[in-house]
Amino acid sequence: METVLFIGLVFPEPTSSAAGTRILQLISLYKDLGYKVIFASTAQKTENSFDLSSIDVVEYAIELNHASFDDFVLKIDPVMVVFDRFISEEQFGWRVATTCPKAIRILDSEDLHCLRYARHTAVKKNMVFEIKNLVEEPLALREIASIYRSDLTLIISEFEIEVLQNVFKIDKTLLYYLPIFYSNKVQTRAYEDRKNFVFIGNFLHEPNYDAVLQLKMIWKDIRKELPNINLNVYGAYVSPKINQLNNEKEGFCIRGRASCVYDVLEESKVLLAPLRFGAGIKGKLLEAMVVNTPSITTSIGVEGISSIGYWNGYVADNMKDFIEKSITLYREKEIWEESCKKGEKIILEKFKKELYKSLFKEFILKLKKGINSHRNQNFIGKLLSQNQFASTKYMSKWIEEKSKK
Repeated sequence: METVLFIGLVFPEPTSSAAGTRILQLISLYKDLGYKVIFASTAQKTENSFDLSSIDVVEYAIELNHASFDDFVLKIDPVMVVFDRFISEEQFGWRVATTCPKAIRILDSEDLHCLRYARHTAVKKNMVFEIKNLVEEPLALREIASIYRSDLTLIISEFEIEVLQNVFKIDKTLLYYLPIFYSNKVQTRAYEDRKNFVFIGNFLHEPNYDAVLQLKMIWKDIRKELPNINLNVYGAYVSPKINQLNNEKEGFCIRGRASCVYDVLEESKVLLAPLRFGAGIKGKLLEAMVVNTPSITTSIGVEGISSIGYWNGYVADNMKDFIEKSITLYREKEIWEESCKKGEKIILEKFKKELYKSLFKEFILKLKKGINSHRNQNFIGKLLSQNQFASTKYMSKWIEEKSKK
């Protein structure tokens, strides 16, 4: 049985973020295709880390800037190595290429970090973000270089594929669209059986913290029209600055980590997600669709999922509209139910695993057979792998030697 090695930035935490869900889905996909999967990370496991052994995946702790990784990867001899985000590729990609040159190197981007950072910078400076300015984001140099060094990069958002092709001129043969998978729940709570608004998100992720601050600013206006209704804020890694926003009397309730995301979404009437920056696709919005919970979000939230004109709720980019649409969607049963139908259709037509599994298998088989030709066509990738451009490689080797003394 051939082996696929995953190198994770952290061990997957599916109850903490959509990123953890994504990695587990990729692991499951490779196992479905008949591969043995090994997962390795430099990070410490936490109480929220998924037990990979429960799905027959072997876990390894690896060291950064240490030759022991070379021995490890040589021993397991993977046919493919999947890097969880570009930082993992920076740290270990050159070691894989040197020790196991035949192994196909696949980068799972999760989201375009440079896009998220550039948008965040624009928000902090109170500037209008333009996609053409993305080339000025310092992080783009590292992330795009990582994409070129990899044989293939998995992208979860069609919008981001367009950005990579149009802004950075990356050839389409280096990119593969593979979203997060979801399936509609067959039966969900009716409008009458739900109450309150909800927000959910990992608070290590800056866009989520910013969104909660936006909600805090507008909540009094919403509650003035909907007295006795609460906004329940759930999320992993709640910090003191998040807890300070808690005000039970005003109905702004910080609840902490949700034991089951789908349960707290399904018992709520509407999800509020005023996201001002970010990238990729937003797991919370798709998870809400799974259990027929309509949402109010921004054009950033919709991106990569659907069009602004077709959403399971409303899209509002200014706070006045956001407040009005939140109240309308909460009050109006007919609009609420119509929104649910739109969410079901979005999931069914774009995010079911069955839409992608066989196509991915065919693509991977084709890539394995033609990897030499594929690499020869990626001249920039070969160029960036040359010694004079391999700064991360030599910094790592310097640290390795220094630690021996």
